[in-house]
Amino acid sequence: MSAFSDIDKLAISTLRLLSVDQVEKANSGHPGAPLGLAPAAHVIWRQMRMNPKQPDWINRDRFVLSNGHSVALLYSLLHLFGYDYSIEDLKQFRQYGSKCPGHPESDSPGIDITTGPLGQGVSNAVGLAIAQANLAATYNKPDYTLSDSFTYVFLGDGCLQEGVSSEASSLAGHLQLGNLICFYDDNQITIDGNTNVSFTEDVCMRYEAYGWEVLHVENGNEDLDAILNALEQAKKSKDKPTLIKMTTTIGYGSLNAGSHSVHGSPLKPDDVKQLKKKFGFNPDESFVVPQEVYDFYNKTVIQPGMKACEEWHKTFEGYCSTYPELGSELKRRLAYELPEGWEKALPTFTPKDSAVATRKLSEGVLQAIHSYLPELMGGSADLTSSNLTRWKEAVDFQPPSTGLGDYSGKYIRYGVREHGMGAIMNGIAAFGAGYRPYGGTFLNFVSYASGAVRLSALSGHPVIWVATHDSIGLGEDGPTHQPIETLAHFRAMPNMQVWRPADGNEVSAAYLASLTKKSTPSIIALSRQNLPQLEGSSIEKASKGGYVLQDVANADITLVSTGSEVSISVDAAKVLAKKNIKARVVSLPDFYTFDQQSEEYQLSVFPDGAPIMSIEVLATSGWAKYAHESFGLDRFGASGKASDLFKAFEFTPEGIAKRAEKTVAFYKNQQVISPLHKPF
Repeated sequence: MSAFSDIDKLAISTLRLLSVDQVEKANSGHPGAPLGLAPAAHVIWRQMRMNPKQPDWINRDRFVLSNGHSVALLYSLLHLFGYDYSIEDLKQFRQYGSKCPGHPESDSPGIDITTGPLGQGVSNAVGLAIAQANLAATYNKPDYTLSDSFTYVFLGDGCLQEGVSSEASSLAGHLQLGNLICFYDDNQITIDGNTNVSFTEDVCMRYEAYGWEVLHVENGNEDLDAILNALEQAKKSKDKPTLIKMTTTIGYGSLNAGSHSVHGSPLKPDDVKQLKKKFGFNPDESFVVPQEVYDFYNKTVIQPGMKACEEWHKTFEGYCSTYPELGSELKRRLAYELPEGWEKALPTFTPKDSAVATRKLSEGVLQAIHSYLPELMGGSADLTSSNLTRWKEAVDFQPPSTGLGDYSGKYIRYGVREHGMGAIMNGIAAFGAGYRPYGGTFLNFVSYASGAVRLSALSGHPVIWVATHDSIGLGEDGPTHQPIETLAHFRAMPNMQVWRPADGNEVSAAYLASLTKKSTPSIIALSRQNLPQLEGSSIEKASKGGYVLQDVANADITLVSTGSEVSISVDAAKVLAKKNIKARVVSLPDFYTFDQQSEEYQLSVFPDGAPIMSIEVLATSGWAKYAHESFGLDRFGASGKASDLFKAFEFTPEGIAKRAEKTVAFYKNQQVISPLHKPF
């Protein structure tokens, strides 16, 4: 006997037609996938744990629409399941200022993750599943279950073709994430046409090789019981993530069903009318929801979900009484608050301290703060010994059965998967509970992950990239590993901190700023080579993003630099002083943070009256907003010892002083205005 009845069929038809009407009204969007996926969406959402009145409840089930172009279906679901989306909101699909933009955005209620670039969503879902497993292992007790949610994913052929999904799925299989259930919309269509033109691999065999459970629903268009049976089987799989291949017809019910023409274009008006008639609706009406559909979802999902949420809060109250220390900690994390006084653990330095590579100083910060911040969860893309991202007492996040660690562990072995790591970190941050993920790789290879980095900034996920080997200072590995344009790229990205600290105090400041920002990610670029502790630096000064390291009255020039070049600039100022040229030295570790300071402060760092010259062993692009002239490296690097390379490219006190002299001479007898003065 079927678990479904006529009301289920009516609800599915309503989902299909609401989605089509959105696309039709906007004359833009993707109607095909919603028509094919509505049955599975109904089956999944009908049994999900959710509370639309408290959409960020930590023990809700998550839903990720990795094939984000089919978002009209998601808005239909959110409306019908009681979230804050009215019919009028749905009518504004894809319009400026609408609550229903053209792809899922996580600042909209009920949407767990921003998706759009294919492959990112399913990779984010791996991060969500990791966070849930970690939260459960950390806080669940035999008498109290605080976390036992699932993450459900819709993904398509495009997601499976993107490399980032392969990286993340491979890791998910290794980690045995039984709380992750993915529905593969096998409609055999992409924008170019049938998938047989480019994608003929056996996806099921690939995912079995990854260590996933793989199931198949042969008729995803109509066989609700088969979808439900596969879902229930997947939930029983505790030591494997599950991929459910679900064969559907894109544009099901449309005159062009099964064709790529229904993928990314609205249906023709006559097609919409016949579709509505076929599903038993008035062909002349739009955005129609029968009251019995509202009532059905309210009774079967919304009310039980609200009750489950209420019971969870009661359970948490009991937990806090029984386990007051853990309860207080989790309550703080759920409020996205850091523990009071944690920043006092940050190391400080004086010029008497020895010269140390900033990657090593970063390791010292992590060692110093990890015990204060249980929300800190980090890892490295197979470069732990180079990135120095693991504190001594760390336990690896691993399936307990492997003997390599357990799910309460906070250190993730990402393997050589930079892009997957970035997308997974976004998912960990998006889960909630205050998670602060960080990941290590070489700075040059953050570029491999730029798709995920961009989504961190766009979505406001406060992830931290520990990006070591930050310049030609890494030496013999040569230009394939030496970042030149990388920081210019990421500095141009909105809502992105890009720190390049010059000494220990600046490293501590970078972590302070990164961990206190709730919706801004950061990249901390760190040196391989040793750097001296600077006279005049402090965490407080560096926390402004830029500051005067060494001042001088009536300066002839300001030298501004970052990272390893700051100490060289200090020595260049001494060379200039012997030639009666007075140079101020400014350290500018993070453009983004400096730009948040008051205009008065910024002009105190970069005043009128003398030219400003920037020095950085990286591309000069972007420096014009602070400096009149720039000494940089607008070419690829070279292989050789770091000291030899700095000499070859003249990033020496003498090389800087030579260019500073020319700059002073060029601007002599001119009125010099700071570049920071702007008309608007």
